[in-house]
Amino acid sequence: MEFKSLKEKTYAMEQAFFSPYAAYSHDTRGRDRNELPCAMRTEYQRDRDRLVYCKSFRRLKNKTQVFFSPEGDHYVTRLTHTLDVAQIARSIARALSLNEDLAEAIALGHDLGHTPFGHSGERILNNLAPNGFEHNVQSLRVVEILEKDGKGLNLTFEVRDGILNHKKSGKPVTLEGKCVSLADRIAYINHDLDDAVRAGILKYKDIPKEISGVLGVGSRERINTAITSVYNRSKGKNLVEMDPEVERASEKLREFMFERVYFTDSARGEEEKAERMLSAMYSHFIANVLDLPETYRLLLDKFDREQVVCDYLSSMTDRYALYIFNNIFVPKGWAFINEIK
Repeated sequence: MEFKSLKEKTYAMEQAFFSPYAAYSHDTRGRDRNELPCAMRTEYQRDRDRLVYCKSFRRLKNKTQVFFSPEGDHYVTRLTHTLDVAQIARSIARALSLNEDLAEAIALGHDLGHTPFGHSGERILNNLAPNGFEHNVQSLRVVEILEKDGKGLNLTFEVRDGILNHKKSGKPVTLEGKCVSLADRIAYINHDLDDAVRAGILKYKDIPKEISGVLGVGSRERINTAITSVYNRSKGKNLVEMDPEVERASEKLREFMFERVYFTDSARGEEEKAERMLSAMYSHFIANVLDLPETYRLLLDKFDREQVVCDYLSSMTDRYALYIFNNIFVPKGWAFINEIK
């Protein structure tokens, strides 16, 4: 069989190998703005490339996952978490004969709207903003509006839907979106646990036997158990989920992490510092919108100042937030030119 383009070859491969429940690339609901098609790449492949090269994706490397500005090179950042989710989502999609390109694109974009200082930053902005703040909603706003100086990335409907609905409470329209939602939970619980052990907060032997006996002890074993469970439960069906035993053990591990890591006194102490910083900057920029960068000032023609200030603060990396806070609120030293003669 001869193909006119590489994309047509991809379409044929999807028809030959995909599950009937997969999202076929040629059946996409498309983009909000029409574009000339690419001869080589499917629309989901194009979305994946756009996400990898956007500014918000690059900033993820300096955004906290759990621990604020950890001292060490091997802690999980928001970027490495995103790559973990993409890898796990692809593994699940491949096992179930779903569209790996779509799953990867959703995974790469799912946390673009996350705040500095991890989930603490999200809780803080949610309390500050009159309309609340949710990172999945902000991630969608990033790809639809904020990227490319207010033009957005013009992604396909299926990728945007998966980004918006990646939280456990979400209802993505594709099984690939469900792969990402499940992969997100698998990734953050398991790798946050590894970070807690690395930080000396926990030891693997602290994990209750009722959890480790089902999931395993090491990260590789736990993740393999989860993916295998999803495959055994979901193969040949119009669903993506774990079997009940592994699901219960995973939920117990999540509860264990909240009790022993996320809500400890030391974690709360750092969150209080982050709250003072973000609250002070939020109040400052609400009162002084001209201090916002030009890209964000231009948004004030379309959106209220509270939304735009949240856009700016949530875009910051941990280090940039510290820099801006110091620049606004920390007094600078005096320079005495003739002090020493």
